Amino acid sequence: MTNTFPVIILIGRPAAGKSEVIDYLKKLADDERRARLHIAPFDEIDDFVWVWQTFEDDDIRSKHGKPRLNTTSDYYFLDPFIWDLYIEKMNLEFAKRLARDAHYLDQRTVIIEFARGGANGFGEAFAYLSDEILTRAVIAYISVSYEESLRRNQRRARPGQEDSILYHSLPDAKMESYYKTNDWDKLAGGKSDGVIDIKGRRVPFAVFQNEPEKTDDPAKLGPALEEVFDKLWKRTIDKA
Repeated sequence: MTNTFPVIILIGRPAAGKSEVIDYLKKLADDERRARLHIAPFDEIDDFVWVWQTFEDDDIRSKHGKPRLNTTSDYYFLDPFIWDLYIEKMNLEFAKRLARDAHYLDQRTVIIEFARGGANGFGEAFAYLSDEILTRAVIAYISVSYEESLRRNQRRARPGQEDSILYHSLPDAKMESYYKTNDWDKLAGGKSDGVIDIKGRRVPFAVFQNEPEKTDDPAKLGPALEEVFDKLWKRTIDKA
């Protein structure tokens, strides 16, 4: 066992602070990040890239008089299975990295990032994650209320940067449709850390409470992340 996490599943509502956490991690020196947070030099697998590509592909088809395949003209998904398709795409991307290099995770951490809600919640997403991921993973859930998620989603919007990881934003109506309800508390049993059983795999989890906001202040964010990842590391050692 190395002294770093091989896979971190970083999840939460839109604008909960996932991208800000990753931005903070990127700015830490490798040795410091490893010592404080048990995170090696890391790669990200974020399904927003494919979400945005889906919108762009349908826009191109519409531009040329072809029917849209996956989205309406105001960017609602036609088939809810597409949420699960994105999880499968993350599975595939992870599997390809392992296939290219059997020792890929010896000195790397992979951070898998996504948001879910409504009828297509985290429980459904977890059920589609591959065993290759689940056997190596811990879950860090960033917790904010729906109202706070909505406020921050509005705040981060920057016209012309809708495709940006840090600055993309959803209309309020879409936020309500897809993310107002959330199944995390049910999955976690209301606990701040513990283990979730996913397809027979015991996956450690810890909750990062980001309300009041800590991701806007590195002086607050650093110690908060240390606490969360220390809990996860202890759970990982116990699991081993």
